[in-house]
Order: sequence, then C-alpha cells, then structure tokens
Amino acid sequence: MPSPLSCARLTAWTVAAVALQILGLSLFVFGFFPVKPTLRGFSGLESYRMPTCNSTSDGKETELPPDQLRSLYKEISKIPPSYDRLILMVIDGLPAEFVLGRDEKPPNKAMIEAMPYMQSLLTNGKATAYHAKAAPPTVTMPRLKAMVSGAIGGFLDVALNFNTQAFLDDNLLDQFYRIGWKLVMLGDETWIKLFPKLFTRQDGVSSFYVKDTVGVDLNVSRHLDVELAAEDWDFLILHYLGLDHVGHIGGRQSILMAPKLKEMDEVIKMIHVRNILYQGNATSRTLLVVVSDHGMTDGGNHGGSSYEETDSLLLFIGLGSKGSNYSPYAHKAFQVDIAPTLALLFGVPIPKNNIGVMLPKMLDSLTDEQKLRALELNAWQLLRLLQAHLPGLLCGDLRCGGDGQSLQINGSTGRIKEKFCHLFSKATAAHNMWQLRQGSSFTSNTDDLRIAVESYYDFLRSASEWLSRRATDKPINLLLSGIAIMLISCFLLLILLFFLLREVYFTQTESCSQLKESRRSCHIDEIFVFIGIIIHVLSFTSSSMVEEEQYTWHFLTSTLHLLFLFSAIQLLFKRQASKRREEELTPHQSCISVASSIPMINNENYKISSVLVVLFCARVLRGWHQGGVNWVHLPDVSKLLVQAGSFIIKVLHIISLLIVMMPSLFALSIVRLKRGFVFLVSLSHFVSGFLVLLHIIENQSDNMVPINQSAASIAQIFYINIGSTVMLTVLASPWVVPIPCQETHMMTQTSLNCHSTNMRSDSLLLGFQDCTYMIGTTYVASWCLLQLLLQQPINAIPVLLIFLQLLACMIYFSIDGSHHKQCVEVASIYFLGMAGHFGLGNSNSLATIDVAGAFIGISSYSTVLSGILMFMITYASPMLSFLSMVMYISMKNTRYFSLPNKSKWSCMLEMKLAFPCLLPLVLNSVVLTAFTIILLLMRNHLFVWSVFSPKYLYICAATVCVYIGVFIIATTGFYTSIVLSFRTKRLKPEVHNFLFKFQ
Repeated sequence: MPSPLSCARLTAWTVAAVALQILGLSLFVFGFFPVKPTLRGFSGLESYRMPTCNSTSDGKETELPPDQLRSLYKEISKIPPSYDRLILMVIDGLPAEFVLGRDEKPPNKAMIEAMPYMQSLLTNGKATAYHAKAAPPTVTMPRLKAMVSGAIGGFLDVALNFNTQAFLDDNLLDQFYRIGWKLVMLGDETWIKLFPKLFTRQDGVSSFYVKDTVGVDLNVSRHLDVELAAEDWDFLILHYLGLDHVGHIGGRQSILMAPKLKEMDEVIKMIHVRNILYQGNATSRTLLVVVSDHGMTDGGNHGGSSYEETDSLLLFIGLGSKGSNYSPYAHKAFQVDIAPTLALLFGVPIPKNNIGVMLPKMLDSLTDEQKLRALELNAWQLLRLLQAHLPGLLCGDLRCGGDGQSLQINGSTGRIKEKFCHLFSKATAAHNMWQLRQGSSFTSNTDDLRIAVESYYDFLRSASEWLSRRATDKPINLLLSGIAIMLISCFLLLILLFFLLREVYFTQTESCSQLKESRRSCHIDEIFVFIGIIIHVLSFTSSSMVEEEQYTWHFLTSTLHLLFLFSAIQLLFKRQASKRREEELTPHQSCISVASSIPMINNENYKISSVLVVLFCARVLRGWHQGGVNWVHLPDVSKLLVQAGSFIIKVLHIISLLIVMMPSLFALSIVRLKRGFVFLVSLSHFVSGFLVLLHIIENQSDNMVPINQSAASIAQIFYINIGSTVMLTVLASPWVVPIPCQETHMMTQTSLNCHSTNMRSDSLLLGFQDCTYMIGTTYVASWCLLQLLLQQPINAIPVLLIFLQLLACMIYFSIDGSHHKQCVEVASIYFLGMAGHFGLGNSNSLATIDVAGAFIGISSYSTVLSGILMFMITYASPMLSFLSMVMYISMKNTRYFSLPNKSKWSCMLEMKLAFPCLLPLVLNSVVLTAFTIILLLMRNHLFVWSVFSPKYLYICAATVCVYIGVFIIATTGFYTSIVLSFRTKRLKPEVHNFLFKFQ
C-alpha cells in the first residue's frame, strides 16, 4: 500500500499552509501598521479663529494671490513675523551631546575643539540650543516629516524611508510656498522626493550610499557662496550627510569624525558672518536653524529608541541680544516642537496635524500680548486635532465652557475629555483675566501673565503627550481575521509534523530494531526542545526579554548540546561496560567482540569532542556581543579588540579566512564525483578566498576609508565568481555523479537477490547523498566567504565560530548513526542559527542593522542591491544554518527507516527532506503566531513602538529568511532527485544484469 503521507501530499499541504500564513500575516500587518490617519487639507484662516463644532476651512484664502494671503495672515494673526528669511541646516546624524554635552556636563574637549565657533555662539548668548528628542524610528525620512509638519508618522515609515513618496499632508514648506516664498534645497534628495514641485532650485544627492563621506557635503558647500549672496530665495535648506556616513562606516570614534565636525563648524561660521552677524536693523532679517534628524549609537547606527539615537540637536542662531546664555542641560524639547515654533515666528498657520508646542525661549522676542496670542493659536490648533481624535469634545454634552463642573463622564474617554476641557478652560480664563486687567487702570500684573502662560503650557503639553502616545485606531476585525488565518496555518503545519512523526517514529518501529531501541530510551532532548520553544514564546510578554532575546537563544542552544554531551558520555560508559562483560567470555568470543567494540568507543570519543567544540564556540559567541539593547555599554570581547587596534582585528580576519578555507577545500576533496569537476569547483573556491584576502588588505583600517574603488572592484569580481560557482555546482552535480560505478561499489550480497527497483533506489540514494554533499559543502563555504567579505571585520571570528559549530554538528549526527530523532537534530541546527544571529551583534533594535556593509562592491546607490546585501548581513547565521541542512541531509543515515514500499524513491526523498523543510516552518510559525497575538494584546503598551513593533518587523524578516532557506533546501533536493531519476531510467536493463554478474 502507498504511504499515507506521500511526498507530493506533504508538499501540497505545506505549500497551502505557507500561503495561508502569508495571507494572515499580510492582513495583520496592513491592519496594525496602517498609514497614520491625518487631517486632510492645509490650515488657513480658520486657524486664527476659536474652534467650533465644525471647524473647517472655507477654502477662500486659496483663491487669494500669495502677497495678499501673506498680508491677511499678518493682519488677523496679530503677531508680525519676527524674521523674513530662514536657513535650515540639517546635519544628518549629529548627536546633541557632541555640542551640548550630557547629564549636566559639557561636551568633551575633543568635541569643543572640533566646533569652536559654535561653542563661542552658545557661550556668548548668540544662539539658543535644545536637546530635541526624536521619536522612533530614528531614520531620516520620518524625522524630516516630523520637523516640517509637527506630526509623528506611522511606524512603517522606517520601510518607506528607502522608497520616499511625495508628502501630501499639511507642512511648513507648503505653507511658505502658498504665501509666495521661494525655496532652495541643497543636499539629501529625500527633500526632493517629499516635495517634488516646491523648490525654485535644487541639487540633491543620495543619502544611502554611506561610503561617500566627502562628495555628499562638497556638493552642498560648493553652492554656498552663490546662494548666500543671492536675493531671490526666502527659505534655504542645506542637508549635510557626511557626518552620518562617517558614523555608519566608523562609529562615533571614527578618525573622520573630528574633521567632519570642524567642516560643519566652518559652514555655520560662514552663514553667520555673511547673512546674520551684520544684518543689524535691515529690512530682511535671517534666522539660521541648525538641526539634526537623529543621533547615533557608539557603532554609528540609528533607527532605535535609545537615548543616543533620539538625542538630536536644535540650535537657533540669529536671535540677537535676547538669546539666552549657554546652558547645556536646561533646554529640552521635542523634535515636533520645531514646526509650531517656526510657523508662529514667520507668520504662517500651524500645520493641521502638528502635536508640537511652541518653544518657551522663542517667546522672548515677542511682547506680552503676542506671547499669549501665540500660545492661544497653538492651543486652538491642538484643540482642533483633539476634536478629530475625540469626537464630541466640543459638541453634545461635553462643552469646553465655564469651569467644566457640569461635564458628563462616560468611562475613560469621558475622563480624558473632561481633563482637556478643564485645562483649556483654565488657560482661557487666565488669558481673559490678564486682558481684563490690561484694559483697566490697574498696573499690569506680571503674576497674571505668568499664570496664563503656565496654564497654556499645561494644556499644550498634556494634549501633545496624549496625542503622541495615542495608539492609532486599528481595524480590529481585520487584525482578528489575520490572526485566525495564521492560527489555522500554524495548526495545519503542526498536524503535518505530527503525522510525519507518527509515520516515521511510531508506525515503523515494529520492523526496525534501531528505532525500537531509540524509542525505549528517555528522550529528554525532545522534551527540552518542546519546553524551550514554550519558554521562548512566553518570554515575549516581557519587553525586557524582547530587548535581551540573545540570552534565551544562548541558553537553549547550550543546554540542548549539553544534553547531547551527556547522552554521548552515557553511551560511552555503556559500551565500556559492555566491553568489560565481553572480556569475561571465552577467549575466542572475547577477541571477536572486543575487536568490533573498539571502533564504537572511538566513535563516541569523536562525538564527545564534536559537542565540546560546539559548546566552546557557543560560549565565545555569547561573550563576543553580549550587550543586547539595555546592556550595550557592558564590556565584551569585541570592544576589547576594538581597543586593541585595527591591526589585531585584521590579523584575526585573515586567520578566520584561512581556517574557513582549509576544511572547506578538504570537504570538497573527498567528494565522490568526477575529479575534474571537483577540482574546478575547488579552484573556484580558492580564487574566491584569495579575493576576500585582497579585499581585507585593500580595505584599510577597518573600513575607515570612505571610498576604495579597488576594494569595490575586488568585491564585484568576488560576487561574479562565487555566484557562478554555486550555480555551476547546483546545476551540474547531478549530471556528473557516476551512478553505475557507485552501484557497483555499493551492491551487497543481499542486494543481488533484490528486485531491480530496489537496486535503482539504492543507486539513487547514493547519488543523491553525493550530490547534496557536494552542493551543501559549496553552499556553506561560499556563504561563509561572502560573510567574511560583507560583515564588519570584528565579526570575522563569530562567522568562523558559527561555521565550526555547524561542522561539528554534522560530524556528531553522522558518526555511527545518531541516537537522537531527526526532528531534534534539525531543531539543534535551527537553534545554532538563531544564537549565531545574536552572536554577530544583531538585536531587536533597528540600530544594529549594518548599513555600511550593504554598499560593499556597489559603486552607486541601488535600493534593490543594497537591500539584498543588508538582508544577507543581518540574517547571515540563520541562512547559514539552512544551507548547512543540505549538507546534513547528505550525511544523515536514513537507511534504517523501514517504510512501506521502501523501494520507492519518493519515500526516501520524503525522509531526507521532510524534517529539514517542515520543522523550521513549524518553529517559525509558532513564534510568529504567538508574537502576533502578543503584539495585539500589547497594542496600547507604553513600549509598543519602541520594543514590540521593531521586534515584529524582525520576526517578519526572519519569516522571509525561513521561506528562502526552506525553498533552497527543497528545490535543491527535488532538482537533484529529478535529474538522478531521469539518468537512471535511461539505463537499459542489460546494464543492470551486467552489474549483477560483475558483482
């Protein structure tokens, strides 16, 4: 009878489960991460009136010419513009602590010496500075949106950052354009993509080619002389990228950092001297605003929510004598506060979706009446936004009038409404009281002014904080539908795994003594894998455990291999005891038994040694990058090597390359394929290794040199060579394996009486093992060489350690037949891949993504190519574990599986490929589905955007990695089997008869 779970049926149901998982994941992602809802249109005349139940723009002002609209805004706002021209200088990636210090301490001496002019402006009170906190994700595009609109975008802006679209929401640039301003932009082309039709002149450069630290800034500065002397612009944007690129390729301590800061300081000096310092009482007053979109970690990356990444700079230059004295710790703000501040200083309406608050120090240039008017306009704008988010805030039974005592409260929403109404009423009453006393004969009461200002800020800050933290309304039905479909997919995969386990390990034990012995033993390793996955899933309910997930994987990996070690030692003791009992037999019997037991004892010694290698490498990996997210400041091996200098790192890099090459070439040399073909593949691997060595030598001082054309050319040649080698090996190996010859060597006396179909199955199995061994070895060796090229030099040793771990596992599982079930073996390889992922310095923060490596061998920016390389670098270890499973299926002995119709090739193919393909899908599905449910439950958690959402993006990317890995395993196996089946079918029956006679 045919097998109940045939290979075709298993494949079909698995594909169906994966398709359901993709559908459910897509529904949940689009429901949980929608584009954040915003108020449509642009603020106009209605922004200068008290909000009502239907505060909408009549649109009449759009029909006015720009000059008339500007005059109308000036008239009804009652706040004359404080400045006429604006220069916005963005220094990408500049941490505020470089300029302002940290924790009430000034910046270090090196930073002060690198920016002397900027420090002199602060010390002399000619500039006002702020630590402006940026909201995560700390990448450029959403930060620019926040600065010009005052709104916090959706979290998926981190993905859209690589494919910027036109920004259609209300913002300062459009407001300036509507009143007739001329805008000029120089620098990051993100501005051009966001505002494609607003600039009179523009000159953009790509922000993603991080190897360029010089040209991106020279392209801006070369226009400065002309633009600073020009009179035909009102708003000049200068976006410098070099400092951010320096951070990406060398970190905060890069030797290029101080010269780059000095260069930025000179630009500020030029602007201040030529356009601000001597303007005096001229009709045109210019304000220079120096900002940074985000900070950077010690490694130079960004994207997460740590202090180092969110601490951005905000500096106002041109305030005159009213500027405050230098105070590095007194002034703190939010990045969204820039939009309302500039709007009120330049006489345009505040953008509709702004959640920022006018900066208090900027009020110093206004009269008392103008101060309260500015705060009133800011309060009205936020009140309109609150009305959109809290329907009925100004209507029905909730009216912001009087003392708020008559408000009817209905649950938490009612209490929120009551709070805002009370705060707004209090501010309005204080403002009215000040106006009343101003109009009387009494002397102006400064206490009334202070109370009114404080009341306004109480309302503004409360409203801003609530709006910034408020979770976006999510379509709960869509989210539940996505989760339901993912649960169905997960259960389907679990059922498939259960049937596979039952067929292999439960229904077949009657005919296989080795399986009987395995089943009678205590499978503590299987229990641990099951419990370990449950522990891992439960750990996701804690934000701290999500941030420090590396400890979970290191524990699971080390503990599972400790169980392997105990199992190997236990078997060794049993066989030694059996040897001693054999010695008590008759001399003749003892001689035969002892001779047969010695190889078994030696095999156990090899297995113990293999597990010890895995455990040793695991311990070193754990200490290489042990900081995670919260403990990144702790000392570890990588930090010690960085302090030791680049020469030591380069030596270790070369040593790692040589050690990876030696076992790879040896593994290829023992392949039982045509020697000419094996020699060609080995030679190609040797050339690839030599190219990596040249790249290491050319790439001076751990990637400190911004652009090295020679190294880029070497990398490009490497890509071509290694890609050609892999494709040649995969496509040609099944065609060059000598099947008849292998049949001759493998035929046993028993097989002479077998049917020709059984003989063909044995021949196919041997050819399949040889081909997959050759392809798997090529996969692993090529991937390790690729990672030694792409990874940071400090990660060369971790790449080597992961490579040695996987080789040791292959040896352990292949010697004398493993006493562990195949599902446990595949799970252990999967665990090694995940532990290695964190051992390479990755975490669940977007800041640990290596951007610099994604441009190795790329001469110009390409979203697709750099994205692929970035994915390869990030998921280097999990992908290596999947590639090693191709080698694993070639070394795994499955001949002892006694299946119905064993002579059928499909049954053996099922046993070879089923677990390596199905089990990773099951493990990933359990984690993905469980964390999706947790994310839904945590949607209103304080850390939903800073911890849980980034982790979910990583899980989604890991799911893609699993799909790719399983696809490679499955297609390699199916292609090899199809070619071998085709070749064996062409053998004539006479050939088989001849082989029998020859044997």
